[in-house]
Amino acid sequence: MRLETLAVHAGGEPDTETGAIAPPIHMATTFRHGPAGERVAGFEYVREGNPTQERLETALAALEHGEAALAFGSGMAAMTALLESLAPGTTLLVPTDCYTGLRVLADEFLPRGGISAQRVDTADLTAVDAAFAADAGAIWLETPSNPQLRVADIAAIVDCAHRRGALVFCDNTFATPVLQQPLALGADVVMHSTTKYFGGHSDVMGGALVFTQRGELCERVAHRRHVTGGVLAPFNAWMTLRGLRSLPARMHWHCANARRIAEFLAAHARVSAVNYPGLPTHAGHAVAQRQMRDFGAMLSFRVAGGRDAALAAAGRLKLIHNATSLGGCETLIEHRASVEGTNPVSPQDLLRLSVGLEHTDDLIADLAEALG
Repeated sequence: MRLETLAVHAGGEPDTETGAIAPPIHMATTFRHGPAGERVAGFEYVREGNPTQERLETALAALEHGEAALAFGSGMAAMTALLESLAPGTTLLVPTDCYTGLRVLADEFLPRGGISAQRVDTADLTAVDAAFAADAGAIWLETPSNPQLRVADIAAIVDCAHRRGALVFCDNTFATPVLQQPLALGADVVMHSTTKYFGGHSDVMGGALVFTQRGELCERVAHRRHVTGGVLAPFNAWMTLRGLRSLPARMHWHCANARRIAEFLAAHARVSAVNYPGLPTHAGHAVAQRQMRDFGAMLSFRVAGGRDAALAAAGRLKLIHNATSLGGCETLIEHRASVEGTNPVSPQDLLRLSVGLEHTDDLIADLAEALG
């Protein structure tokens, strides 16, 4: 079954009691069981599992071609549960360009559990190989990365890691399974902030992990989720399940818009660089072309004139909103260095753009006026 069909039907069996095509929302926090805890219908308490969440997990596993999926209250909750399930003493490789939340987690929280993080340029296979040779036990990939859209060769890194018995985790939020399937390329676990493209309308928070095998690691993470409580609310599960039905169609339009905008920005005199893997000039274009079906709707660009020029351009936008997050119908822009906390690492002249579903001509006109 092709992905577009899976997106519509996975986890979408008609309700057995009513025949309803849209799945019901089971808002119950607790479920009837026998006097000795015997489960009457497979569920006990919402923190351990519920029917709406189960439908979503079935759909997520199908889309990523994994054996099992776990839904969480946010992408950070999913990421934290997985990484804190690594054995104490593990060295985790983390991309030099990555989401701020991962960097803070790696620096401030993982060491408390005996997990050390080492930075590596995941777009440089020689550097990755050298880091694994130093006995790293796992690597976290973002590809394309946030916010500089660097591209990691998933299959090559998997080969490098698995030869040494190390695990490969991949944040697939930017690409979604519509554009890229890391498990098919050998990764062990895929993470999504489902808040973004899966929800698709900037109105529901969630996260997910999809495992290539329903094995010991999956069970360990599921136990951690149950005990520590980073679960997804049933209503959020239902909203996410509804959002993923249109995911392939939305991604097609997102990508078409982003391609035109990247080309416009690349030709603009007041833009010094554009980070978009769909441009032939991008350093990771060939790898992205090989492992992605399309190049996504995220890009970043650097404004000639530095921080002040970048902020001025962002401030002159009328249609495009200055806002955090991505993956919604509306186009959003963000000066990443300003929102990265006390120790920003993104270039001060860089603006990140999440390209939405508006008409491209209107978006280009807004950018053209803002850039001057």
